[in-house]
Amino acid sequence: MTRYFATDPTEVRLTVSAVARRDGSNGEILLIQRADNAHWGLPGGHVEPGESVAQATAREVLEETGCAIEVGRLIGVYSDPAWQTVESSSGRRPQFVNLCFEARVIAVVGEPTTPEETLDTGFFALDALPEPFVPIHAIRIEDAVSQAPEARIR
Repeated sequence: MTRYFATDPTEVRLTVSAVARRDGSNGEILLIQRADNAHWGLPGGHVEPGESVAQATAREVLEETGCAIEVGRLIGVYSDPAWQTVESSSGRRPQFVNLCFEARVIAVVGEPTTPEETLDTGFFALDALPEPFVPIHAIRIEDAVSQAPEARIR
């Protein structure tokens, strides 16, 4: 099971995530329920060699939700090891450097293709987020909602 707020990172990994909304949804955001711990959170994942962060964001959202997106502005860069170090059941403790983007859902093209990662998906109002929720993702959503003119660095 994944443990958030671990200490003593053993590696650094670049990740992306998206606060994705669909047109006409009254601000509802697209979330996934993670298979590793059943927590709800933002879709996203690792940047693979040879892809840009925008390509990685679009690919991860599509794989985890079946939704095609248009990647928008950078919400923030999240790298504080106190918040971004996560311990897996295998004992690995990566410190994630995450780039979180706003995104617009442009089409639902199918089902998630990563059932080993995603238990469920859905659109949720900001005042009705499902529980349990990935704690480090709540900060990213707060930053997205704040509509700050510049990206946050945390």
